[in-house]
Amino acid sequence: MATVTTTTTRTELTTSASVEPPILSSPAAEHGTQAEASSKGTTAAIFASITGVTGISSLLTGMVTVMLPKMAKDLDISDAVLLWPTSIYALTCGCSLILAGAVADVVGSRVMYLLGCFLQSVFTLACGLAQDSLQLILFRGLAGIAIAFCLPSAVSLITAYFPHGQRRNAAFAAMGGGQPIGFSIGLVIGGVLADGPGWRVGFYIAAAVNTVLLVVAFWCLPRVPQLAAMSFHRLRTEIDWPGALILSTSLGLLSYVFAALTGSVSSIRAPSTIACLSLAIVLIPVFVMWVGRQEKLGRPAIIPNSIWRNRIFTTVCIDVFLAWAAANALESLFSFFFQDVQRLTATQASLRFLPAPVAGVITNVIMGLAIHKINANWAVILTMAISSIAPILAAVMKSRDPYWEFALPALVLNDPGSDTLFTVSNLIITAAFPDKTQALAGAVFNTVSKIGQSVGLALCAVIAGSITRKSHDTEKTAPAALLEGYHAAFWFCLAITSTTLIVSLWGLRDIGKIGLKRE
Repeated sequence: MATVTTTTTRTELTTSASVEPPILSSPAAEHGTQAEASSKGTTAAIFASITGVTGISSLLTGMVTVMLPKMAKDLDISDAVLLWPTSIYALTCGCSLILAGAVADVVGSRVMYLLGCFLQSVFTLACGLAQDSLQLILFRGLAGIAIAFCLPSAVSLITAYFPHGQRRNAAFAAMGGGQPIGFSIGLVIGGVLADGPGWRVGFYIAAAVNTVLLVVAFWCLPRVPQLAAMSFHRLRTEIDWPGALILSTSLGLLSYVFAALTGSVSSIRAPSTIACLSLAIVLIPVFVMWVGRQEKLGRPAIIPNSIWRNRIFTTVCIDVFLAWAAANALESLFSFFFQDVQRLTATQASLRFLPAPVAGVITNVIMGLAIHKINANWAVILTMAISSIAPILAAVMKSRDPYWEFALPALVLNDPGSDTLFTVSNLIITAAFPDKTQALAGAVFNTVSKIGQSVGLALCAVIAGSITRKSHDTEKTAPAALLEGYHAAFWFCLAITSTTLIVSLWGLRDIGKIGLKRE
C-alpha cells in the first residue's frame, strides 16, 4: 500500500504503487523557493491581481460573444470569418499554453506573468482601435498568446506564494471563480454596451482595468527565488522544444478545425479542414513516441508518458475536459436561445446571466474554505450531479416559458461542478509535477480546459445545426426550428456531465481530503 503524503491527500490509495504511482510531492518550501505572502495586504493584492487578470480574459470573451453582431456590422466582417474574433483567441491561447508554461519555469513565472499582463493590455486596447476585420482578428489572436503567458504562470505563482493549506486552496478557488464569473459579467456588459455607447468602449474599459491590475501585480507580487539563474543554456537544455512544438502544433490544428466547425458544419468537407484534422491526428502518436524516447533517455519531456499512469491525475484531466465542454457550451447556447428564439435584445439577454456569477462566487467561497475538510471525490461528484440538472432544465424548456422557471435555475446550477473541479484539479495537477515545473502544470490544466471548451462548443453547434436542418419547419431560422436544435444540444450537454460523474466515481475513489496544511 502506498501512503500519499502530498497536497492532494494523506489517505492511502487502495491500489499498489507499482500499478498506480502516487502523486508526486512538490512543496516549494522543501526546495527553499517558497516566497510566502505573509501579510494580509500582500495576500489580498495577489488574489486581486491573479484573479483579476485571468478574469479579464474571460470577460472579454463574454463581451465579444454578445457584441459580435455590432462589431461585424461596423467593421464589415464577412460571414466566412464571422466567428473568428471569438475563436482565434481560444485557438492562439490553446496552442501557446504548453510552450509558455515551459518557458515560464525557466525565465521565472513572475516575469512571464507581468509580460503577459502588459501585452494583454496593449492588444486589448488595439482591438478597440481596430479599423477593419483583419486588424481585429490579428489583435485578438495576439491577445490569446498574451493570456497564455499569464494562465500557467498564475498557477505557478500561487504554489510559490502560498504553502499547502487553506490560503492556497482559497487562491485556486478565487482564480477559478474569476474565469466563469468574468465570462458572465462580460456577457452583461457586452449587451449593455452593444445597445448603448458601442462595442469599442468595452475593450477600452477592459484595457484600463487590466492596466490597473498590472500595476498592482508589479508592485505587490513578491519576487520568487529561482532554483537556478536563468540563462540561454537553461532555455536550450531544460525545455523539451521539439515535444512542445509537436504538441502545440497538434493542438493548434485541432482548435482550428473545431473553430471552423462551430462557424459552419459544412466546413468539415473543405480540403483545408481535412488536411488540418489529419495532420493533427498524426502528430498525436508522434508526440507520444517522442516524449517516451525523451523519458527513456533521461532527457526533459514536456509531459512524460508515465504521468498518465497516475489514475487520479488522468481522471481529473478527463473531468476538466468534459466539465468545461458542457458548462461553456450550455452558457453559449443560452445566449443564442435568448436572442434567436426569444428575440430579446442584447441587453435583455445579457442581464439574464447576472445570477450565474453570483452562484459562482458562492461556490468558490465555499470550496476555498471547506475543500480541505471534505473528501474531494464526493465534492466533485455532488457538485457535478447538481450541475447535471442544468442541461435537463434547458432541454425541456419552451420558448415562451417564464425566465424564472427554467432558464434562471439552469444558469445558476450550471457552474458549481466546474468551479469545484477547478480547485480540486489544480491542487492535484500541481502536486503531480515537480516544483521546478509548476508553470507547466498550470499549462496542462488550462490546455485541457481550453480544448474542452472548443470541442464542446463545436460538437453542440454540429448537433444543433443538424437537427435544425431536419426540422419540419420550412423556415430553418424560425424560433421553433432553432429550438429543436438547441434542445438536442442541451441533451448532449447532459450526456457529457453524466460521463463526468461516471469517470469521477471510478477514478477519484479513495482520494480523501486535499489541500491539507503541511507541517
